[in-house]
Amino acid sequence: MRRFAFPFALAFTAALAACASGPQRPASVSQAPAPQGPPRLIVAISVDQFSADLYAQYRPRFAAGLARLAGGAVFPSGFQAHAATETCPGHSTLLTGTRPARNGIIANNWYDLSVSRAEKKVYCAEDESDPASTPRDPVVSAVHLKVPTLGEMMKAANPATRNVAVSAKDRAVMMMGGHTIDAAYWYNKGAFVTLKGRALAPAAVAQNADLAALLKKGAPAFAAPAWCGASDSAVSVGKGQLGTGRFAMEPNKPDALRISPRMDAATVDLANRLVDELNLGQGAAPDVLSVSLSATDYVGHATGTEGLEMCIQMAELDKTIGRLLDHLDARGIDYAVVLSADHGGLDMPERQREQALPRAIRADMNLAPLALGKAITARTGISAGEGPLVYSDGVFGDYYISRSVTPAHKAEAVKALVALTRGHPQVAAVFTAEDLAKTPLPTGNPQDWSLKDRARASFDPARSGDVVVLLDRAVTPIPEAIPGMYVATHGSAFDYDRRVPMLFWRRGMRGFEQPAPVETIDIAPTLAALLGLRVPEGTFDGRCLDLDAGNGNTCENLR
Repeated sequence: MRRFAFPFALAFTAALAACASGPQRPASVSQAPAPQGPPRLIVAISVDQFSADLYAQYRPRFAAGLARLAGGAVFPSGFQAHAATETCPGHSTLLTGTRPARNGIIANNWYDLSVSRAEKKVYCAEDESDPASTPRDPVVSAVHLKVPTLGEMMKAANPATRNVAVSAKDRAVMMMGGHTIDAAYWYNKGAFVTLKGRALAPAAVAQNADLAALLKKGAPAFAAPAWCGASDSAVSVGKGQLGTGRFAMEPNKPDALRISPRMDAATVDLANRLVDELNLGQGAAPDVLSVSLSATDYVGHATGTEGLEMCIQMAELDKTIGRLLDHLDARGIDYAVVLSADHGGLDMPERQREQALPRAIRADMNLAPLALGKAITARTGISAGEGPLVYSDGVFGDYYISRSVTPAHKAEAVKALVALTRGHPQVAAVFTAEDLAKTPLPTGNPQDWSLKDRARASFDPARSGDVVVLLDRAVTPIPEAIPGMYVATHGSAFDYDRRVPMLFWRRGMRGFEQPAPVETIDIAPTLAALLGLRVPEGTFDGRCLDLDAGNGNTCENLR
């Protein structure tokens, strides 16, 4: 196992701590002696759509949970190195230590034209072999994840380990928890639900009762911190305005709860209840608790990343993470935390253009699969009869040619598709499956990878498209904005979507900050080393990061 050593880190610890933004950790925590041996609980926090840029922008304002984590090992340039910067692929890297090209999670959705059902789109966290499953209403499963998660490896080493995951999103739960999971909960239409065939635990029942009462009553607007004043500015988008919202919630509006800081608060409330109910961190073996906080992503999609809405969300996120850590402290648990994200995000182009980025634009509908199919037919005469010629889950990413055409016609259609997309002014790069299959897996610094390298890191020959299209920088792949629902997004191969923070913290850890690029696939091997968990050579694509948490060279534990 490779290791990433920091021979200079400890020499600069005092200086870096002095430069760290935000208040220091509470004295009762920071002055406590460092625990010995492996931690009893791994807490893996993912903040959906929490870009490195967003972290840096708000870091000086954090005063609770995120301020505490900044006192540990801080890697401000973590990379989701692959091109498909979406929720499912991003979460799949965090606790497997593998890239999508290896773990099989190439996107949130892909197409399998060989499936027997009429709907050929496959959702990353569904079991499409179940007749009841559809991409919109899936039978939730980790069946598509080709590798184990850290929690599964821990359970394999000691069956007494509990592997628990909670989120607003089912795909986050499945990608962080994996196939063998003791408790799995996500939000669906006003309540937390679990895997098919399982009963809700008392903790989930109690949490759902609280949610039902909140939804019935509604909730007032959040008070905006004074330092959010610069963000409080209306922007016209679509048929409405955004930028001044405060998340007032009318009664019986489940989506209003979801697209607000209250979603993260409910997720952490459930996590805390599960900690108590299952006595996590106090059993015969170390446990793992995965908590994916989705509200930043929902708010980013609905209102963009730079308005008052996101400013309030950042303030509340800090408090919510603080409540989770305070709860673990009150229980006296020896825990280690890692916090990262599945991807970054890009603000809506309407506000970007107001902020002197004139090239920011929405994607052209001519890149949609139906339009491209018609253009190919007009150019070549090839059609797929009654069905579509081209399949895709949007206006970029993986495109598939219908299986109803002959191999010769498919080759001609692929050639035409490449020509049509490569010549489009909004497209940065186009690759065929044949191109990517011949390309070696990338190595070295992910910051320096070519677009082709990034696409290769997301490529699975069994699942990826016949053609992969990468949009140009600052092109938002939402042709038409829907204010309050979908105005901004992510998914590009550029660093505003690829760069995320990576923070490690344990009581007694000597903090440092390392600006050199690392990858999210480095998280799992680092935690495995911290636990002393031995795994076969080659288990991870990533490398161990030496945290030196008071127990010597962290990465030596992998040997």
